[in-house]
Parts: sequence; C-alpha cells; structure tokens
Amino acid sequence: MPGPTAPNQTPAKILVLTGDRFACVKIVGRANFASSIDFKNLVDSLRQKGLAYLVMDLSECLLMDSTFLGVLAGFGLQMNLQGTAGDGRQIELYRPNARLIGLIENLGILHLFRVTQEPLALPACGEVQALDPASVSKEDLTRASLEAHRTLMEINPENVARFKEVTRFLAEDLERLRGGASSAQKEK
Repeated sequence: MPGPTAPNQTPAKILVLTGDRFACVKIVGRANFASSIDFKNLVDSLRQKGLAYLVMDLSECLLMDSTFLGVLAGFGLQMNLQGTAGDGRQIELYRPNARLIGLIENLGILHLFRVTQEPLALPACGEVQALDPASVSKEDLTRASLEAHRTLMEINPENVARFKEVTRFLAEDLERLRGGASSAQKEK
C-alpha cells in the first residue's frame, strides 16, 4: 500500500530512449507503486508527443506489483485502440522473466502486449536518459494505486475478487486524505 518507501519498496530505476514515434523504457529493479507515477507521467508525455509504439525492456526488472501492472495495462488498452501494428498490440515486453510473465498471465492482461526474447534492434536515435523520480504525495500514490487496480478489474472480471478489498481500502484512504486536506484548508 502507498506510504513511506521502505528499502524493499525502493522505486525501480527507469531509463528511456526515445525515437521518432517510439520509445524504449528500461525498468531496472522492482517496478512498484512508488515508480508507477513516474512511469505514468513519462508515457503520458511521450504519447502527447506522438508515441505510437513502446518497447518495455524488462531484462533487468525483477518484479512488478499490481499497481505498476495496472498502469501498464491501462496504457496497453489505450495504445492498442489507437495502434497500427499488424496484431494491434502497441507495447512490446522485451525479455520479461518467468515470474513477470506468470503475474501478467494470472491477471489476464497478457493479450495486451507483444512478448519478445530476441535481441532488440533499435535505430540510432539519441542517448539513454535516466528518469529522475518525482516527489509525490501520499494522496497521489493512493489515487494512482486505486486507478490501477480498478483498471485491472475492468480488464479481467476475475480480478474483482482479487482486488475488491484493496480498492475499497484505497478509496477509503483516499477519502480520508482528501478530508484531511479539506479540514486543514478550513482551519486556515
């Protein structure tokens, strides 16, 4: 759940290489709720610039939590609706480990992605840049986590049983956080 970042919840390192209408995003470490907002902001920005195809280099990604997977699945849905690739899938998962594939299959979202193990052949287009993690509030983390879990439930009805309590807790927590902000503003 969102909160202070503990050592095992250290955000993943996110590297990005952008081309004309594509981007390659490399995830190093554990992609969790703490890195989901940075990832979402990055992809939103790239999509505004005309991103048509996204390669997710997962060769060094150890694990993804459900929040990060929900954000990724949301982009899979959005980009596939606008896509032009032959099979309609606009996000390529490059070299995900067996554990990641198992999580993605278990959540019923694998159909949104193209999975490859072959070497990447990226055109020369610039240098790889590390994404600087943004400072986000507990409210922003909670909202992002709630949206991600709702997305997973919308994509696959089997996820409703998995995440019903999580989304209820997150919605209540978000309401408390908003109420606390409203109370503080009223006192001023």
